[in-house]
Amino acid sequence: MEVLTSTSAACRLLGKPRATLYRERSRPAGPRRKPGPVGAPANALSAAERQQVLAVLTEPRFADKAVAQIWAELLDEGVYLASQSTMYRILREENLVRERRRLAAHPATVKPELVAYKPNDVWSWDITRLPGPERGTWYQLYVMLDIFSRYPVGWRLEACEDAAIAERWIAGLVALHGRPGAIHADRGSAMTSKNVAQLLVDLGVQRSHSRPRVSNDNPYSEAQFKTLKYRHDFPDAFGSIEHARAFCEDFFDYYRHEHRHSGLGLHTPAAVYFGTAEQIQAKRAKVLAEAYAANPTRFGSPPSPPPLPTTAWINPPTPQALIASK
Repeated sequence: MEVLTSTSAACRLLGKPRATLYRERSRPAGPRRKPGPVGAPANALSAAERQQVLAVLTEPRFADKAVAQIWAELLDEGVYLASQSTMYRILREENLVRERRRLAAHPATVKPELVAYKPNDVWSWDITRLPGPERGTWYQLYVMLDIFSRYPVGWRLEACEDAAIAERWIAGLVALHGRPGAIHADRGSAMTSKNVAQLLVDLGVQRSHSRPRVSNDNPYSEAQFKTLKYRHDFPDAFGSIEHARAFCEDFFDYYRHEHRHSGLGLHTPAAVYFGTAEQIQAKRAKVLAEAYAANPTRFGSPPSPPPLPTTAWINPPTPQALIASK
């Protein structure tokens, strides 16, 4: 009895790839290609000729020259030994080919690992652009955040990004709020400027920077800018720098005292930064306990408010760094 099966099943039984089968079926009829020559081709260099080429290539006068330069110089002298590809092949077999240019050796970028256990342990700052009234006109918004509480300890709006402005601004914030343990930023020109670097050295503040092209290394500033620009009343363009400053004044007042942050147990940044969140948390717990006592069947278990933050970090620290920071 004849049993039929599919092509894929037959190929599995025979251990033959289907692609090979289809390729054989579609191969045009006619004689197969003749096999290549066995052994070295008739025009190959002899052992003596190869040694002569190698001896010339390793002469002291050719020590710092590329094969193309050597080949051309020999031709100018009326000498032809071999093609450039043959010269390279001989040098490779003798392990004499390598990169001889002095390439820039950039140091490996360090992954920033910062942890904050309380307000003012770590600040993070960045600059974003706000659109002006004309095409190509931008205002620069400087914002400094405390990462533990997400509290904007300071902001300012300027017509340009400038290292001197950043230096004076940071110095004023430290004088107002006290010295933080570390200040993190990305690699913008103002952030990596000598002005800011020297200021932080003088203040005794640890300086930290994001890795190049890694936006996740500065998540708090990026998230705060997104909250700003995704507001329903964020304009397509600001009519003037005064208009932009008035908008930012209203926004940061709201963000500090009204915006209940999901990462803060739905408390405001000001409540966590100034230490009133624990009292608010106790009041919330009391309200929920009373609601549970009044209608326990409406809850699966006694409710509790979202917990307050205990740590905040820029990249989860390694165990060694975590121990060292405590």
